Amino acid sequence: MPTTGQVSQPGRWTPADVGRIPMRGVAQVALSASPWTGLFFTVALFAGGWRIGVYGLLGAAASTVAAFLLGADRDGLANGLEGYCGCLTSIAIVVRLGASWRTALLAILAAAVCTVLSAAVGHLLGRIGLPALTAPFCLVAGVLAIALPTAPPAAAPPLPGDGATTLSATELGHAFCNNLGQVFFLDKWYAGLILLAGLLITSRVAAVAAACGSAVAILTACAMGLPADRIGEGLYGYNAVLVAIALAATFLTLTPWTAGYAALAAVASVPFTAAWQAFAQPSGGSPFTWPFVVTTWLFLAAAPALDRPGISSEKAK
Repeated sequence: MPTTGQVSQPGRWTPADVGRIPMRGVAQVALSASPWTGLFFTVALFAGGWRIGVYGLLGAAASTVAAFLLGADRDGLANGLEGYCGCLTSIAIVVRLGASWRTALLAILAAAVCTVLSAAVGHLLGRIGLPALTAPFCLVAGVLAIALPTAPPAAAPPLPGDGATTLSATELGHAFCNNLGQVFFLDKWYAGLILLAGLLITSRVAAVAAACGSAVAILTACAMGLPADRIGEGLYGYNAVLVAIALAATFLTLTPWTAGYAALAAVASVPFTAAWQAFAQPSGGSPFTWPFVVTTWLFLAAAPALDRPGISSEKAK
């Protein structure tokens, strides 16, 4: 996943560098290479529960070590590019199974598999100028969600209502924060605020993009008449947050046109998320961040064919 913020140079690693790498791995979930962002994100993970914090760091470390042993690019390792999928996969596993030594072992093995899939997906998509994003996490976590016999299949989400959904001021505030938190499976509104602060300390553009993505997702979900409780939980908005960061703050030059382009992509991700939930949940699966991945791929692939300032000037590297 391409990065924002400061970039480490390959070479000899000091103990401090080794300590920063897992932080960068956590930060790369939101396309940041800053260890300070990663530190704030880690605080948010522990605010959501010690299990999520411990397993998030475990997954980031396990996938990074596996990548090192397999001979992955040292520059990518130093910037946390081998850690973010392992981080998310490990959190997904502990959320589903609970903490135990078996869960920890499964999390480590799954994070190592993410490393191999990251190399494969990155190699294949690199030929057409698209980033891997969180596709390796989605593949590994998606398989495990269906394969692990932990609970009966969940019922499909309720169908949209006849009219627009209305939310109270408190529900709107919680929805805004939870859209950020659900990127890491967090359902505490204050964890979302900590994540936003983590973005803000290193990139105001990324923080504003994330906030706008969350707001756009709420408006879109309410206009679609989606269930208020699920909007409030952030289940329809976390992909829009990531889409907005990717397009407005990472891959495209920021202009009024690219801002609008990113907003349109954020809107598109909401019905995609709702549809994927309806499709996956009866079998025990989840959309995870597939709507973010596919939406970003489509909008980046379309960019070179468009002729507006900033939209066609850069492609993912």
